[in-house]
Amino acid sequence: MNESNSPPEDAPESEMNSPRPTELERLVGILTRELRKDRRRRRWFRVWTLVALLVLAGSGMGWLLIAPKDQPLHYTAVIEISGLIGLDQENMAQDLESSFEEAFNAEGAAGVVALINSPGGSPVQSGQVYRTLRGLKQAHPQIPLIAVISDIGASGAYYIAAAADEIYVDPASIVGSIGVVSGGFGFVETLRKLGMERRLVTAGERKAMLDPFSPTDPQEEEILQGILDDIHAQFIAAVQQGRGGRLKEDPDLFSGRVWSGREAVNLGLADGTATLTEVADQILEAPIIIDFSVQQDWRSAVFEQLGVNIVNALGLSAMQIR
Repeated sequence: MNESNSPPEDAPESEMNSPRPTELERLVGILTRELRKDRRRRRWFRVWTLVALLVLAGSGMGWLLIAPKDQPLHYTAVIEISGLIGLDQENMAQDLESSFEEAFNAEGAAGVVALINSPGGSPVQSGQVYRTLRGLKQAHPQIPLIAVISDIGASGAYYIAAAADEIYVDPASIVGSIGVVSGGFGFVETLRKLGMERRLVTAGERKAMLDPFSPTDPQEEEILQGILDDIHAQFIAAVQQGRGGRLKEDPDLFSGRVWSGREAVNLGLADGTATLTEVADQILEAPIIIDFSVQQDWRSAVFEQLGVNIVNALGLSAMQIR
């Protein structure tokens, strides 16, 4: 037994002197090697799984690129006009025009709806949007433009609505107000009572026209009235162009007064009563509604406010369509 356990005579001296591993050490070594092999197998499994996923993803993308396009989604495009219309409001002509252009050019739009809840505002901004909508209708005759008035669609808001192919209201909506107004205050007597004197120097006879701290001038009032009459005539022409023969003869139609939605339908200012959902579902037959209204970022807000400050500094923001 002793002879069989002794190392051979020609074995290296280091091997003869090193202790033999125990059974436990051999078992630990075997387990370590197996764990290393298992790690390598799992590592390669992950690699090949990732490769397979990338191949599948690439194939899917390739199929999407080469596959024939399905029928585009059928939906109703909506642009909301809510609140005052003007340079110092959310409803700037430039923003609204951009939204309407995007909606008309979008693939799959069954129709474009102007969802209106506004008392009006700037005649300039309203007129610009009106003309833009008329141009978009000519460029896209296959896409109907419909205005839906909720609580109120008056003055400049109705100016915009008149560009639509059809106008729908609620029976209790406030509609109309086809007129123009320019308001202000006079403080001449107030200054006199306070013992204050107005000192004003101008270059140009009418530069300080209708100055609230100076006495009224009949000629200046006549000039302003002429401006208002001209803008009113533009408003009336736009409504007549948009509504055509649907308008009924009524002496108060362009007087600046408002009507309920039901009265507006009877006068031809609107075509019927319907909500946005009803228009999308029953008239356009496209119940899916997608909002194309402009969502301002902070840069737009900063530049818009800069423009507002300039306009206010020049005193050009007082006139409104009402």
